[in-house]
Amino acid sequence: MRPMPRLLGLALVTATLAAAAPAWAQAPAPLSFMQPLSPSATMVVQERLRDAGVYTGATDGVWGPESQTALDRFQQARGMVVTGSMNLATAQALGIGVPRLLPPPAEPAAGAAPAGSAPIALSPAAIRNVQARLRALGFYRQQADGLWGAGTQAALERFQRGRGLEPNGQINPTTAQALGLNPSNLEAPAR
Repeated sequence: MRPMPRLLGLALVTATLAAAAPAWAQAPAPLSFMQPLSPSATMVVQERLRDAGVYTGATDGVWGPESQTALDRFQQARGMVVTGSMNLATAQALGIGVPRLLPPPAEPAAGAAPAGSAPIALSPAAIRNVQARLRALGFYRQQADGLWGAGTQAALERFQRGRGLEPNGQINPTTAQALGLNPSNLEAPAR
């Protein structure tokens, strides 16, 4: 299986430097969330990299070494930080709107939402509950702040792996129950 590119979604950016901060101090990393690009989004990226003259491989939706090298070359040629991943700046430089890179909404798990209803984003209270449970179980070290970031995502995946669940980083009914939360109401106190 070939590695898939990751899209750096700017879910929340809260870090700023204070004006009086020392020059050597760095702002904390912005909260972000990463997900693989779908095959159709990968094809769009490959087409744009081909248009930019840095990709000669097949536009097949499969992210392989040629696609990765082309992305790195594109970022370097544009004077961008070579991150090895699709990020907002790279998407903009390629002229790709972020909605084209996002996967279609996932079908909710059985019992998670009525058929035909759109998936519901987690509220800050639900995220705090998830973070608090992960912290209580030793998977999350930060304070429960109600903001879904890379630390929460990684902690949830570690928890899922530790419980023998699919480490997809998603709150589904099975994961919610394993955390001791009510899958129908993630804002309710843990059982």
